[in-house]
Order: sequence, then C-alpha cells, then structure tokens
Amino acid sequence: MRVCLLASGSKGNAIYVESGKQGILIDAGLSARELAHRLQGIGVAAEDLNALLVTHEHGDHCRGIGPMARKYQLPVYIHPQALGQLPRIGKLPEVIELDSATTVEFGGMKVKTFPLTHDAAAPLGYTVETAQGKIGVATDLGIATRLVADRLQRCRVLVLETNHDEDMLRDGPYPWPLKQRIRSNHGHLSNKAAAQLLEGLVWEGLEAVFLAHLSEVNNHPDLALDGIRQALDRQSLCNPRLIVGAQEQASACFSIVQDGKSI
Repeated sequence: MRVCLLASGSKGNAIYVESGKQGILIDAGLSARELAHRLQGIGVAAEDLNALLVTHEHGDHCRGIGPMARKYQLPVYIHPQALGQLPRIGKLPEVIELDSATTVEFGGMKVKTFPLTHDAAAPLGYTVETAQGKIGVATDLGIATRLVADRLQRCRVLVLETNHDEDMLRDGPYPWPLKQRIRSNHGHLSNKAAAQLLEGLVWEGLEAVFLAHLSEVNNHPDLALDGIRQALDRQSLCNPRLIVGAQEQASACFSIVQDGKSI
C-alpha cells in the first residue's frame, strides 16, 4: 500500500493510492501533463492507472479529469450531480456513477464513499481498504460529522484537511463573505477542527497522517503541524508520521509493504 499527495491546495489537488498492482487517482486538479510528471516522479506511469475517482466538481479537484481520462482511457467514478456541474468536460471514455454509500473494487482495493458537508453538489469522502490496512480521505468539508468520524475509524493512513488557522483567516486579506464561507459548516476544516477530529480517530494502528488542502494565505505548515501534534501529544496509543501536502510538488509517499512494515 502506498499513498502520496501529488498536489494539495487551492490551486489543484490529486491523491495517488496504490495497492499491489492497482493504482488510482482521487481527484485530478492539475493538467494531465503535470499529473503524469508528478506520477513519474514517484515511479508511477500514468498509463498504469486503473481509475480516476472524484470528490466533487470544483476546479481545483477536476481541472484535469477530461484530459486524463481520454489520454489514458481511465474510467471516471463520480457522483452524477457533480458530473452535471462540470463545464465543458467533453466525452469521457467511461463514467461510473457513485452515490454517498457506494462500494467499488479494484483488484485488492475496496473503495467506499461517504458524504461530506461542503458547498458543492454532492461532495464525497473515501475509504480504501487493502490487504495492508485502511486509508481514509476527508478533505473539503466544513464540519466533521459523526458519520465522517465513524467512517474514518481504524485507518492506518489518514488524509485530513487542515485548511486554515482561525486567527490568520480572521485577520487576513480575504473579503468578509469569503471568510464566512470558509468558516461555515459547508466550507473548510481549520487546524483546530482537524485536530479535534483526529483525537477521535487515534488507535494503535494509525501510522501516517497527511495534512491536506492548506491555504497559502490563511495557514502555514508549522501551524498545521503544531495543532495536529498537540492532539497527538494527548494520547499514547500511536505515533504516526506527519506529512504536509504542498501545491508546487508531490509530498513524500507513505508505504506499507507486504509484511506489514511501514516505510
């Protein structure tokens, strides 16, 4: 099992998940050329991808969907309401519709969806179950509901949104309506909210936490890390590796090899 944030932020998002010979992309918010370049940088050929899954229709998650799907003949898994909101998507080679409680399988990967609260048509979170453990992905959500916390239980790897520092957002340059939107239940998780969510997800098997979708204006990696570390310091069950996603380059990868060891 391997996980990497190929891009993470307000200008483009994509997550690579691999298990055995199966590899999927969750979101394609960069150009097809740039996504293929970043995949190559972690030793993956875009031609070997098995599927492209979509969380929601916003451009920073969908910009490269059409070109990626057509160039590499990828099936696109997407909620029909999200698909209906995509402008000029063009003809896709194959579309598989998802709802908020779908299970699909790719070889040894079992992918399940769950609903998020965000200002999009039908935003989805994902869990990916593999022989080496479970991966949870929850970004672009304004509030971590009880259902979200339930679906993310007992993950070995978590990808959690840490979008903004509350003080930086309050005092920053954004117009007030945009600040209200980000802070709302249909906006984005703050560092504090992500830390509170994580406190309910710790268990002895948690090995890595990716910090995703950091705002370049309203957050700083050190602030996001500090909030997550404070939450982890209040428990003694696990000591997961923390990896911060970035906009301009792929993150470090986290891998769990066949015998269960992490690298």
